[in-house]
Amino acid sequence: GRWNFDPALIATLALAALIVAGRKGEARWAGLAGLAVLAVIFVSPLCALSSALFSARTIHHVLLVALAAPLLAWSLPMWRNERLAGATIVQTVVFWAWHAPAAYAAAMDSESVYWLMQASLLAAAIGFWCAVRSARGPAAAAGLLAAMVGMGLLGAILTFAEAPLYAPHQASTLAWGLTALEDQQAAGLIMWAPAAAIYLLAALATMYRSLAPARQASSV
Repeated sequence: GRWNFDPALIATLALAALIVAGRKGEARWAGLAGLAVLAVIFVSPLCALSSALFSARTIHHVLLVALAAPLLAWSLPMWRNERLAGATIVQTVVFWAWHAPAAYAAAMDSESVYWLMQASLLAAAIGFWCAVRSARGPAAAAGLLAAMVGMGLLGAILTFAEAPLYAPHQASTLAWGLTALEDQQAAGLIMWAPAAAIYLLAALATMYRSLAPARQASSV
């Protein structure tokens, strides 16, 4: 139940809200919604819970890259020349790299490395969603499907691992009635199913919008 009212964090979110509030129309509301998600991630008790449970940390990261990031990306000006293939690779590599056991343990052991992890995950994801936004329908859908595969594959690896991989959660899960392996398996399932489904649904929605002119022409 512990909330995180770190003054630097609150000041950063407040400053970002003031900047976003100066935007107009949908961009403003998308930006404010994205910042609200960041507040849930970093201020609410979810932040404290993610220190104990890797499954909660997974929810934390999924909200960061698949909800806050697209909302913030939609609040930014359109970037016409964004390279989607490169942005997809960067997001996938950054996400996988920070979920390598050694890198994850380093982030949990150092506040500066922790914030480096969060900032790089968010920046890579915003870059990806900006590229999706500026790409044509089929290309955007392909990028989203590639991201889905990257998320789902990591989830499958964690789900079927025979031993717990993350030292920071070797004992912290016991108070919640879970072994470290059960917690890791739950995290893997979250990545494998609901998290990957976000990218799939976004890909389907993108393709549906891209086919709208064809549907309209056929109805004439």
